[in-house]
Amino acid sequence: MEEIDVNQMSPLKWAYMGDCIYEKYVREYLVTSTKYKPHKLHIEATKLVKASAQAHILQELENELSNDEKEIVRRTRNTENHHLPKNATVQEYMYATAFEGLIGYLYLTKQEERLTEILKKSIQIIKTH
Repeated sequence: MEEIDVNQMSPLKWAYMGDCIYEKYVREYLVTSTKYKPHKLHIEATKLVKASAQAHILQELENELSNDEKEIVRRTRNTENHHLPKNATVQEYMYATAFEGLIGYLYLTKQEERLTEILKKSIQIIKTH
């Protein structure tokens, strides 16, 4: 997929993809770095992927983002979403969606090195939170 095509997508599509990529990364991290059994893996993964955790990650990372990445975050956060959060505030949900949008955008534009860097930092942020 060419970058120009990705730029024409709705930021909510970036977030949809980012949700999948981030959850996959979290699951791989837990499976390879812990001795948890499946039920405990699910509980721990849920803690790492919930909206409040993702919002916190983005707030911690914001100063480290490039101007282009900040624009991706801004576009995703400001996109009208008719989904109401269940276990998060509206603000947490907006920031979590923006975080997922950034992850999805980096993935779709094949910025693998930066994507990996942000995913690794995300786990570090949550582990110290």
